[in-house]
Amino acid sequence: MSSPRPVKAQVKNLKGLKLFAFLIATLPFSGVAAAAEVNVYSYRQPALMQPLFDKFTAVSGITVNTLFAAKGLAERIRAEGMNSPADVLLTVDVARLVELEEAGVTQPVASAVLTGAIPAPYRHPQGDWFALTQRARVVYAAKDRVKDGEVTTYEALAEPHWKGRICSRSGASDYNVALLAAQIAHHGEAQAEKWLRGLRANLARKPQGDDRAQIKAVAQGECDIALGNTYYMAMMLADPDQRRFAQAVHILFPNQPGSEHPYGTHVNVSGMAMAKHAPNPEAALKLMEFLSSSEAQNIYAESNSEYPVRPGVHGSALSQSWGPFKADELPLTEIAKYRIRALEMVYETGFDQ
Repeated sequence: MSSPRPVKAQVKNLKGLKLFAFLIATLPFSGVAAAAEVNVYSYRQPALMQPLFDKFTAVSGITVNTLFAAKGLAERIRAEGMNSPADVLLTVDVARLVELEEAGVTQPVASAVLTGAIPAPYRHPQGDWFALTQRARVVYAAKDRVKDGEVTTYEALAEPHWKGRICSRSGASDYNVALLAAQIAHHGEAQAEKWLRGLRANLARKPQGDDRAQIKAVAQGECDIALGNTYYMAMMLADPDQRRFAQAVHILFPNQPGSEHPYGTHVNVSGMAMAKHAPNPEAALKLMEFLSSSEAQNIYAESNSEYPVRPGVHGSALSQSWGPFKADELPLTEIAKYRIRALEMVYETGFDQ
């Protein structure tokens, strides 16, 4: 059988699972790969991953074929069944990892290399998925309007002190849902809902935009603080048109030692899994182990400004300039456990209205 050809296809604005299944069935990514190839289905943008794939091919001789989609990979793999060419699945957000696992399209991986490189809180207990990078959910604060020590915890964002001073993207965004799920895990449903209502009462405007929009809003004085992921700051500092907004804002890590709730700053992840019917499991395992290596983790840090999940590997010079921080060690499985309830809570409280 012929080898699959590399595909980079972005799927946008699809209306309904049937339409999506029809469209992706026409993509030229079929057949079984040769032994010197590995097929990656990815929610991660190709440009972010290509430096890693190029390096892997250089050191292993194994070609990496990629298919990118904005959504629906689990549905595609289930539709392909045992004939699926997918070997490795890449995604962002713990919810997406759990989605793949619960869809039955992953298989457990037993690897001393992976368990040695990736701490237990950042991998599935049976090896169905593994985190690759950490993405800290921090507070963006106006340099000229927020005093040192004024923001110390997520919990404090619900206090009246912040009335009309907070911006946020949609409460239903994956990143905010994961943060709320972590609040449920730490404090219980009742307290988490109270916190969410308090946060909503303190919003300066209706939730909108992505994390970059929150940085811009803080810089322009629409609000004084906002929640966001650190790497968005890096993206804006690298963009001449957005740099001035990023330079007006600094990053604060909530819930550090010495604060009222010192469990650490919430982190989400990017991650990987081996596909259930991977036709090239040995090549797939080699790629997964490479992505967990110090070399690959350094490439991640330098190219994406995300925090390596492997202990002992430092972040980029830029991320290190923001200072060290303690990450919340709450297992990702605990966050995933409360994600559905957190999403329901967002709608019940009318957070986005």
